[in-house]
Amino acid sequence: MGYSLFDMRHALSSAMRLLLPALLLLAGCAASAPSTLQTDPDSMREIIATEHAPAALGPYSQAVRVGNALYCAGQLGLDPATGQLAEGGIEAETRQALDNLRAVVEAAGFTMADAVQVQVFLADLNDYQAMNAVYTTYFDESKPARAAFEVARLPRDARVEIMLTAAK
Repeated sequence: MGYSLFDMRHALSSAMRLLLPALLLLAGCAASAPSTLQTDPDSMREIIATEHAPAALGPYSQAVRVGNALYCAGQLGLDPATGQLAEGGIEAETRQALDNLRAVVEAAGFTMADAVQVQVFLADLNDYQAMNAVYTTYFDESKPARAAFEVARLPRDARVEIMLTAAK
């Protein structure tokens, strides 16, 4: 019986959609200090919101804390006071996006030193070096794992969006 590549991808994709919530729950529990599984889902999940970062542009949270893990939504270089993109090019937008992330991280009781994984989305990969020059100033010697991608377009026609995961 032969299966097409599409059939195999679809089956794998369906399996991952079913398994991913369970894996995230287990990862959050493994990272927690207590060794017992809490059965009350509300006590394991905390929505993080701060006025020191831009409000969500859509139906999502600025961050969600699960146990000792923090999952931050992507942040653009929006000034939380004006709602406008920072002026001054990729460096200014990167700085503002990281300041926004820091505000969310600190509102959850974490620090940037707790970051374990970062994803950077760039509208133009030619901005990689300029973004990196600013990015480097936000993390100490224990830099988080990171991926950077060029994307077709970002909300508000931003040049950069950065998302972060932290753990204690």
